[in-house]
Amino acid sequence: MHITIRQERINDQAEVYEINTLAFGQENEAILVDRLRKSPSFIPELSLVATIDDQPTGHILFSKIYIIDSNRNKVESLALAPMAVKPEFQRQGIGGQLIQAGLNKARELKYASVIVLGHEHYYPKFGFLPAEKWGIHAPYDVPSSFFMALELIPDGLKGVHGMVSYPEEFDGV
Repeated sequence: MHITIRQERINDQAEVYEINTLAFGQENEAILVDRLRKSPSFIPELSLVATIDDQPTGHILFSKIYIIDSNRNKVESLALAPMAVKPEFQRQGIGGQLIQAGLNKARELKYASVIVLGHEHYYPKFGFLPAEKWGIHAPYDVPSSFFMALELIPDGLKGVHGMVSYPEEFDGV
């Protein structure tokens, strides 16, 4: 099985919608991707598709977010959300390849950090740690072990603290 990771193309959008719907068993994440594509938070180079024999089987999206401190100072970061793989291709390393490719591209684009709300035993494999380590908090009531951050460059979160502010497109997901 040969997996290729590449930037999403316009003609992938219907298949990306389907991948997210199948992976999550609902349309919320697929709708989120569609909304984010139309927003200023969208970074085309960070919407990646995994293909097997040119057929999209997985998708990952990183979009711009801000960490806002009590003085209303804003620091730009990235949200990893969503990441999806078609059910029949799950547990074969495709998600991990998408994450690694996305993190590498984010570094190349000079981003300093990534935030993820995800499985506490999966994302640490990629270096994610509880965001509370830096005094970074979720705007949602979630266990701190599920809200994680990753420095893409050394000290990428040094001196950064506050509440994550997601784009309005995340509301209702």
